[in-house]
Amino acid sequence: MKVISIVGARPQLVKLAPMAAAFAGTDHQHVIVHTGQHYDADLSDVFFDGLGIPAPDIHLGVGSGSHGAQTGAVLTALDPVFESERPDWVLVYGDTNSTVAGALSAVKMHLPVAHLEAGLRSFNRRMPEEHNRVLTDHCADLLLAPTEEAMRHLAAEGLADRARLAGDVMVDICLRIRDSVRAGEHPAPALPPGIDPSQPFLLATLHRPDNTDDPARLAAILDSLAGLPLPVALLAHPRLVARAEQHGITLARGSVHVGRPLPYAGLVAAALASSGVVTDSGGLQKEAFLLERICTTVRPETEWIETVTTGWNVLVPDPQELTAEEWAATVTRATPTEDPGAPYGDGLAAQNVIRLIEEWKVGSRRA
Repeated sequence: MKVISIVGARPQLVKLAPMAAAFAGTDHQHVIVHTGQHYDADLSDVFFDGLGIPAPDIHLGVGSGSHGAQTGAVLTALDPVFESERPDWVLVYGDTNSTVAGALSAVKMHLPVAHLEAGLRSFNRRMPEEHNRVLTDHCADLLLAPTEEAMRHLAAEGLADRARLAGDVMVDICLRIRDSVRAGEHPAPALPPGIDPSQPFLLATLHRPDNTDDPARLAAILDSLAGLPLPVALLAHPRLVARAEQHGITLARGSVHVGRPLPYAGLVAAALASSGVVTDSGGLQKEAFLLERICTTVRPETEWIETVTTGWNVLVPDPQELTAEEWAATVTRATPTEDPGAPYGDGLAAQNVIRLIEEWKVGSRRA
């Protein structure tokens, strides 16, 4: 069986790591196509190097652009790839422009599509990721859901017959890297200057358009971070840096110390060293949960509702609506004491994905 994995952005590369390792233990041919949606070395190259992912077999190099231009470029570049490779399956990951373009290109060429991380919903139609994941789910043949909640979303949309519970491959890689960090197999993370990892600090990331594109909102969020009683290690995504420069906003202020994005092992090590996380990232919310660090999410909703219902994550749509004392108390709150269980699986999701693809018979696919 030949399977093509379509990846293009940092979160997909993290998910690719356990899948590539699992495929390596089989007789299947696994072809990696990197669209180049994230081309910054901090968001791409370090993940191949640091997670032991084989180099891409095909690199499309689409680069940046508007959503339409980027999606169209991936579509255009994938057609000849699929025509040449004729895979048995196309595996798409998550909710990026590369995801929906990969799925659309494949189904138009009558190639079976499996969607890893299917069924996630924020129900926020302003998010481009929400459109990408819904469109991908509705055109894919096999929907690989990470959680029971995702399975319920798919059933509510009439997709239950194509949905299977696979577990979350992020658990596979996060727990493996956590254990290797604790075993001293990775160097100390390159935290921003002014952050002492032996002293309490908060780890922060910001990159979503709703938080970065409005200069007043971005400045307000940074002011809220700057006023916190603990140092804040802000790992500045290229989008954040670009928008701050465009708006004439200084990122480093008050408690905020600015650094570069970290390789995945460095991010896990930084989260483990921190007292808590402040973010708008979907992935980091879940990683904080898996690493048992409290998380405060600067968004009105989350796809990972289990992090909230267990008390490890709190949603704060607008920190400015809280007093300084309330905001500080939220991000430095005590950790929950109840066992959250394992809503994202047992760390064997990658093997489950391969098994489900193998078992999915031709007759199970949509006509």
